[in-house]
Amino acid sequence: MNREYTNLLQLYKDLEDNATFMKALDFSVRIVKLCRYLTEEKGEHVLSKQILRSGTSIGANISEALAAESKEDFIHKFHISFKGGNETKYWLLLLHRTDLITDREFESLVRDCQELRKLMGAIIRTAKKNKGVKE
Repeated sequence: MNREYTNLLQLYKDLEDNATFMKALDFSVRIVKLCRYLTEEKGEHVLSKQILRSGTSIGANISEALAAESKEDFIHKFHISFKGGNETKYWLLLLHRTDLITDREFESLVRDCQELRKLMGAIIRTAKKNKGVKE
């Protein structure tokens, strides 16, 4: 095995060992499936693209944060992820209030999104505290 391939495998292993990243990845999978349902079953294409972008950006930005070049970059990427969680909650609320998703689907997805937001918020606070940044 060449060194570059070995390093790539280690990167994926490191990501899989990170609980926050894995929760975000699982959430992204749910969002992709939701979008597929919205387009195929409900014929909805505009809102589904919005929630696809915001919901999957959470995990993508966590992935970038885990490879950050500095503590500031780490905090910044987690802030972007946190904001993606806020936006995703908005789109979920809109989908629910327009009857495109059921109460059960809404509650489950919002609960997962909120759990991710809490984790990200705690990570941001800890990183700032360790860096000596005031809230």
